[in-house]
Amino acid sequence: MLTGHLALILAAAFAGAAFYINFAEQPARLELDDRSLLKQWKPSYAAGFTMQSSLAAMSGVLGLLTALLAGEWLWALGAVLILANWPYTLIGIMPTNKQLNATEIEDANAETRATIEKWGRQRAVRTALGIGATLVYLWALN
Repeated sequence: MLTGHLALILAAAFAGAAFYINFAEQPARLELDDRSLLKQWKPSYAAGFTMQSSLAAMSGVLGLLTALLAGEWLWALGAVLILANWPYTLIGIMPTNKQLNATEIEDANAETRATIEKWGRQRAVRTALGIGATLVYLWALN
């Protein structure tokens, strides 16, 4: 079913991007001084937010549509996992995002660094949700 395959592809793209952020971009960013760290984080966060929120929403909608069309609960479970990124981000990560975005580059310090480290740990949940959704969609295809 095409909708299921598309849901899987979008969830896998989300999971891949989230994994990259946690295991490549975040460690590299933490090698920078405090000001450069925040200066790099701000545009990276803005671009990543737009991309990943779209991937999660489209994958979730397609997963739910596939669940309705195929009558298979696994598609709905995958959709719930990928869509769980939205409330988790709004409730769990958004206060951290707002704090970092409100910090002026010239005011960045050790506390800013600690907040970005916290942000990285919070993002690991998003990575796990994306991988979980991808695996459930794969299971549904079999």
